[in-house]
Amino acid sequence: MLEAGIFHTLKVKRNSEYGLFLTNEEGDEVLLPNRYISPETKIGDLIEVFLYHDSESRLVATTERPLATVGEIAALKVVDKNLHGAFLEWGLTSKHLFVPNSNQTVHMQIGKTYAVYLYRDNISGRVVATARLGKYISNETISVKHGEQVDIVVDHRAASGWRVVVDNRHWGMLYDNQLFRPVHAGDRFTAYVRKVTEDHRIDVSLQMEGLDEVKASAERIVDLLKANGGRLDLCDKSTPDEIANRTGMSKKTFKKAVGYLLSHDRIVVSEHGIQFK
Repeated sequence: MLEAGIFHTLKVKRNSEYGLFLTNEEGDEVLLPNRYISPETKIGDLIEVFLYHDSESRLVATTERPLATVGEIAALKVVDKNLHGAFLEWGLTSKHLFVPNSNQTVHMQIGKTYAVYLYRDNISGRVVATARLGKYISNETISVKHGEQVDIVVDHRAASGWRVVVDNRHWGMLYDNQLFRPVHAGDRFTAYVRKVTEDHRIDVSLQMEGLDEVKASAERIVDLLKANGGRLDLCDKSTPDEIANRTGMSKKTFKKAVGYLLSHDRIVVSEHGIQFK
């Protein structure tokens, strides 16, 4: 069955004036417009495409990749509004994502970014978005564990940090004392599960733990050295804020990473900073 909002791998069946008709194993067809067709494409080829409804409610295929698919949380920017709702940048040239007024927790404003969930309308089959995430996010059964790498989307500010959506399905908390870089509502990050409590609370961090964190931070410092001509004017005397602003890590983690690089004979340290050996 051909459904909007997800990727399909379809076979090129026939040419038309408007593009190529693609088909699935059940014989359902959908048009891939000419603007998405490669000159090398031929009848019988398999193509991965994304399906959406155009302005005339026709199902259409595209080789473009949207910023999110059905079942995912995404941080998307409002690009237009009308009396019925807001339209979000979806990553598709010919299509914005609609958020009805009834699906907004606050009146969305053009130019601002909001965390939304994408679903398929039961009646029309169209993909729409909602900022009312509670219906789709639950911690009743936790599917992540301590130390696991997860994808998070920042939802809103809380008293001691930020409430986030973990892997499109759970609520989590990113606490201020784990933050060493700017965070805004709608941001998407790779994070790591620090704790899963008995009452099903999930705490996450943007940094790994233990030796893995040290290694990852050391490689971050190497990347910064490369980007700055092999030298970085940060040292023991640098303030925590200076280190956090420049590296996105705490001073404690920075010192551990520098020690790791020193022990592997990759850098030298002076009172003025660090540089490649």
